Amino acid sequence: MTAARVSLLRELFAGHLPRLVMFDLDGTLVDSVPDLAAAVDHMLLALGRAPAGCERVKLWVGNGAQVLVRRALAGSLAHEGVDAALAEQALALFMDAYAGSHALTRVYPGVTETLERLRAEGVALALITNKPSRFLLELLAEQGLDGYFQWLVGGDTLAQQKPDPTALHWVMDKAGVAAGEALFVGDSRNDVRAAQAAGVTCVALSYGYNHGEPIARENPARVIDDLRELF
Repeated sequence: MTAARVSLLRELFAGHLPRLVMFDLDGTLVDSVPDLAAAVDHMLLALGRAPAGCERVKLWVGNGAQVLVRRALAGSLAHEGVDAALAEQALALFMDAYAGSHALTRVYPGVTETLERLRAEGVALALITNKPSRFLLELLAEQGLDGYFQWLVGGDTLAQQKPDPTALHWVMDKAGVAAGEALFVGDSRNDVRAAQAAGVTCVALSYGYNHGEPIARENPARVIDDLRELF
C-alpha cells in the first residue's frame, strides 16, 4: 500500500516528490461547514430571516466570508442584487458569530498523517485559503494543525484571492520553488482554476465543497478520496 501511495506523487512529478505542497483549508483539511452554517444562521436570525442550514451553506462556501454572507442573504449562489449596506451589516454579525466558536469543525481523516509524512520528507508546506486571515492561527491551533505550514495566506492577506493565482505565485516566490516543482491540493473549482492559472499541478479531494458539482469536471490532475492517497 505504501509503494502505491508514493508512486502517485512520483508519477505526477516525474519520479520525484514536489518541493512545495500548498493546501486549501475548508473542505480539504477540515470540515468547517457546521460552524460556518451556525454563524450564517445566527446572522440570518438576527436580521429576522429564516436560517439556511448546513446543506445550503455547504453549496455557498468557497469564495470567502463576504461572498458567503451575500449568498446567504440572496438564498442562492447568485448574489448580485444584494444591498451593499445590508451585506456589510450582515458580514459584521457573521464574523462575530464565527469568531465565537469552532467547536463543530473536524479534521478530515488522513490529514495529520499526510502533513507529518510530507514534513518528514522535507517538503515545504503552505496554506492558501479564502477564509479571513484573522481566524487562521486560532483555528489551526484548535485542530492540532498549527506548526505544519511555513506560509499562511488568508482571503484578505493579498489583494486577490482564489481563483486568482496571485497567492500561489506569492508562496512559490517566497519558497524559491518553480511552478513545475509545486503541488496544490484543494476541493473546489476555485482551487483547481487557481492552480491551473499558476501552472501548478492540482490534486482535488472528492469530499469537499464544490457548490454541489463533481470536482472532476474541473479537470484536476487527479481526484482522490483521502489525502493519504498522495503517498
